[in-house]
Amino acid sequence: MDTHISARQGQRYVLAFLMVCLLQSTSAVTHYSIPEEMEIGSVVANLAADLNIDVKTLSRRKMRLDNIANKRYLEINKETGELFIFERIDREYLCTSKSTCVLKLDASIENPVRMFNIELEILDINDNEPHFRRDTMHLDISESTPVGERFSLNNAVDPDVGSNSIKTYYLSESEHFNIEIQSGRDGSKFTDLILKKPLDREKQNIHNLILTAVDGGVPARSGTASIVVQVLDTNDNAPQFDKESYTITLSENSPIGSLVVKLNATDLDEGSNSDITYLFSLYTSEKTQQTFSLNPDNGEIRVKDMVNYEDFKMYDMEIIAKDKAANSLSGQCKLTILITDMNDNHPEISVKSFQSTIKENVEVDTVIAVVSVSDKDSGENGVVDIKINDNLPFALRESADNYFELVVSTLLDRERVPEYDITFTVTDRGTPQLSDNETITVELLDVNDNVPRFNQTFFTIPVTENNAPGALLAALTAVDPDLYENQYLVYFIIEKEIANTSMSMLFSINPENGNLYALKTFDYEIEKEFLFHIEARDSGVPPLSSNVTVHIIIMDQNDNTPVIVSPWRAHGTVVEEKIPRNTDKGSLVAKVIAIDTDSVHNSRITYQFLQNTDATLFSLDQYNGEIRTMRMFSYRDARHQRLVVIAKDNGEPALSATVTIKLSTIETALKSYADMTEVPLEYDIFSDLNLYLVIGLGSVSFLLLITILVTIVLKCQKPKHSKAAPPSRNSVVSERNSTFADSTLVSNDAYWYSMFLAETRKGKLVVRQPVPKGSRYVVSSLPRSTGLTETSDSAASTLQYSK
Repeated sequence: MDTHISARQGQRYVLAFLMVCLLQSTSAVTHYSIPEEMEIGSVVANLAADLNIDVKTLSRRKMRLDNIANKRYLEINKETGELFIFERIDREYLCTSKSTCVLKLDASIENPVRMFNIELEILDINDNEPHFRRDTMHLDISESTPVGERFSLNNAVDPDVGSNSIKTYYLSESEHFNIEIQSGRDGSKFTDLILKKPLDREKQNIHNLILTAVDGGVPARSGTASIVVQVLDTNDNAPQFDKESYTITLSENSPIGSLVVKLNATDLDEGSNSDITYLFSLYTSEKTQQTFSLNPDNGEIRVKDMVNYEDFKMYDMEIIAKDKAANSLSGQCKLTILITDMNDNHPEISVKSFQSTIKENVEVDTVIAVVSVSDKDSGENGVVDIKINDNLPFALRESADNYFELVVSTLLDRERVPEYDITFTVTDRGTPQLSDNETITVELLDVNDNVPRFNQTFFTIPVTENNAPGALLAALTAVDPDLYENQYLVYFIIEKEIANTSMSMLFSINPENGNLYALKTFDYEIEKEFLFHIEARDSGVPPLSSNVTVHIIIMDQNDNTPVIVSPWRAHGTVVEEKIPRNTDKGSLVAKVIAIDTDSVHNSRITYQFLQNTDATLFSLDQYNGEIRTMRMFSYRDARHQRLVVIAKDNGEPALSATVTIKLSTIETALKSYADMTEVPLEYDIFSDLNLYLVIGLGSVSFLLLITILVTIVLKCQKPKHSKAAPPSRNSVVSERNSTFADSTLVSNDAYWYSMFLAETRKGKLVVRQPVPKGSRYVVSSLPRSTGLTETSDSAASTLQYSK
């Protein structure tokens, strides 16, 4: 827990020690004392004044301070000559486990060059609270334990020093226990639990206590731990050591297994109750137990691991001698081991095992090398760091003390990087740093881990109909980045039947290079597209494969001539039509309909007059084929008109068909056809008028007046129209009559897609779906109305087919 000291309080510390600094001004070292955790920017002292340097010359003489462990904790204000805090100072970070923390730094100026030695003493503040290494301590105490028996407790630690370190311990209220606080050689405080009243397991078998450690800071900080005392039911004597404490000296780097001391404890009991087992107490740190071993049978303490003076100068431990009774009793003694310093050498690296070739599909965390590092130096000079070059799919993992495993950290891919040069670099933390390195090369072996890949997942290949058999359609090539047999590819057509025909009978693929060929000539009007799959398979074990969808589109050629289906030409190539001479302008005379079995683009039909007797009399719509009158007939117009219409498709080159229509004009209206039924036309031919004229000629004198009146009336009277089929000036009647209605057009073409219902006045088109191949279409001839009545559904012609 950090405690922040205000700048004013920091200045009071500085003023408190300023006199000490002035008294030492005659020496070569300038000494200052400041508390830790001062605010950045706080002034330590006026360094220029203390060193008798003119403030105005600081910038010109380039006064500067050196860094401490690559950090700038202090800086000089070159305007005022003041030495101020530049970076947060944590005494526990800088001086771990030291009672006095002094930073030594040099200040230098130029013109002339001078060096000044400065010592900055960092004073501890109470910014850390005590804490126990274990939150709960379990003690087994026999109920026969005499009053005054001592039990070692896990002591608390406080990174602060001096008065801010642990000052005392408090035990929660208990009628059976209290504590006794003791001080170690290094000034640390630890406590023993003392039995002050005999225990009675039958009354209370467990005692829960709270141990509180309090430091001496202002304000004081504290930490707590629980003590669980299990009362054992026994009545024996506790083992006793020859002495209560021992002090032993040991040289660093003593061989592992060397004997440090042999402890001896005795037990006044007999039998198994006097057999003693030696063990470390809870007070003994884990580091001490890792460095030294204790023989539980004879009390011998030997070197278990490397002893380094720079790591620990002193080891404190508490040894417990416990008998082997059912309710064992124990005694303890304190042992202090003082380590004497020795000088050491350079960091070293050694490759213990190494695999130079590995498969690319090796699993993550696979060990490919084991290296060890060592440094015979002590302190920072003996701390060794190891690393490998950056951006590699490998990592170092410590497997034991100073042993590291080189493991695969991410998945490898030989196709991206076939081999790696890995450099191990070891560096100590001394000044200047010493380092060493060693490089190994790891080669990756190929495995069949890549599927052949096409550059597209879907191929659309246009093929023009009427192609030559064996024509190359496309090259479908896949790639496989693997090596050797893992990259050799074979191509197949995945079998699929269409209309009982296998794909392998229509197409062929070269198994070595993926060239796709057509085995037959395709007809757009029969086959418009094919959809199948092609597989590429490598030769690895097991083989890997991928497939691609191929869409063959048959492209149409203009190889079909338009067929004129209306008007019908059942009796030759000339179609005869009759129309009244009094036909109005814009009346529909005939409608030409042609069909083309090619594709939409090639089958688009346009109509033109190839021959027209009178270009001013008739017009032709180029898109729907309707022939209409552009004006009314005059007496100068010929009675017979000849029209030749050409139907042309949109292909390149264009194909066409023609029809000749012979038109004859008549003076009277003829029958009209509607609903496949001939309806007679009723005409008023003025028979009454003729009778009156005959009578008038016979009796002119008598009937003259009546004749005049009747004639006037008849002249004003309009003709009566037939209710069934009134006459129309726009009527156009084909002279084919029932003969044409009974005629049929038969075709064996299985790709006719439409039939039509057409008549001279109003064309209609009925579209039918294709019928099975080999069927025959039977197209019945079409009745036509007069234009005033619609053709009934029952009379509409249909397109039939027969097998």
